[in-house]
Amino acid sequence: MKQLIYLDNAATTKTRPEVVEAMLPYFTEFYGNPSSVYEFSGKSKKAVTEARETIANALGAKSNEVYFTAGGSEADNWALIATAEAYSGKGKHIITSKIEHHAVLHTCEYLEKHGFDVTYLNVDENGVVKLDELKKAIRPDTILISIMFANNEIGTIEPIKEIGELAKEHGIIFHTDAVQAFGHVPINVDEYHIDMLSASGHKINGPKGIGFLYIRTGIKSRSFVHGGGQERKRRAGTENVPGIVGFGKAVELAVAGMDERIRKETELRNYLMERVMDEVPYTRINGHRKNRLSNNVSFAFQFIEGESLLIMLDMKGICGSSGSACTSGSLDPSHVMLAIGLPHEIAHGSLRLTLDEENTKEEMDYVVESIKEIVAKLRSMSPLYEDFIRHQAK
Repeated sequence: MKQLIYLDNAATTKTRPEVVEAMLPYFTEFYGNPSSVYEFSGKSKKAVTEARETIANALGAKSNEVYFTAGGSEADNWALIATAEAYSGKGKHIITSKIEHHAVLHTCEYLEKHGFDVTYLNVDENGVVKLDELKKAIRPDTILISIMFANNEIGTIEPIKEIGELAKEHGIIFHTDAVQAFGHVPINVDEYHIDMLSASGHKINGPKGIGFLYIRTGIKSRSFVHGGGQERKRRAGTENVPGIVGFGKAVELAVAGMDERIRKETELRNYLMERVMDEVPYTRINGHRKNRLSNNVSFAFQFIEGESLLIMLDMKGICGSSGSACTSGSLDPSHVMLAIGLPHEIAHGSLRLTLDEENTKEEMDYVVESIKEIVAKLRSMSPLYEDFIRHQAK
């Protein structure tokens, strides 16, 4: 097998061995339904309770404010739809941004079809939500603000604390999609005035198919899945005990190693960014240069198609992405790239590389050399690049 350099950790991560080990007994040994009353099921119930407490502690929250879901997309849907329904008597206006994950954007479109009014905020060239626009967008009937903690494509970290303060000042519920940020940066829900938060296990070396929604005590949120009394009657369905246990273990490991992981990833990320920017002309960095996730780097290469770049990188054993994993099959330019002001022809040449602490400097050197070679080859076949160079020479 050819060497594999995996640089698509924003799409999903490798499940850590410690996480798998923690999960295994709950498939074959302690397989009881946590909702049953007999002693055997008590082990499953205890494991779920302990994982919930671990996650709550990571957020500075109470354990009864954490509700397990099947992933981040479900948590986003729940936060928006159930909250909109619960507060529709107060108002029907929601504020979000143009660079949200489609789990939020498509849910907002759904709500618009059901009588809600949604304002989509602009961002600046770095992908940062404009606070002055947010202030102007707030209305007496605004019931919810939903802004992601960090963008999944360009890595920019949003001014969450300031947004939370604005929401609290106006008595508006504040939800943040923290799928990319939770476990990667410190988050305290009280410090940031967050009322609801979505996260997913497989983004932090945990299992797929498990996520959670944090709902602050006192926030009205109707049941999202009907049928049973699980998750304090808000989300029916037998608990995914192995997934919950694995998520809890992944959070424990992520919190314990966060500082060292951020240091390692930032060092590697900056090395990769600097080499590419120095050695590949007509390239730009997408997103904020410094205020970004430690493992995320996003480039836009002029005069090439990102799809061709990805295929040729894959042939060299390098896994990357042109943006969100949920839309990687689309030929349209990323909505995030267009929102930060990139023209279509440059937006098409985007490349997202997301690292892990296990990546090495030697791998980054190989990646840079591969990018240089592939970009040069693709540009040599581009009539647009040929015309550009001809005009530059005049």
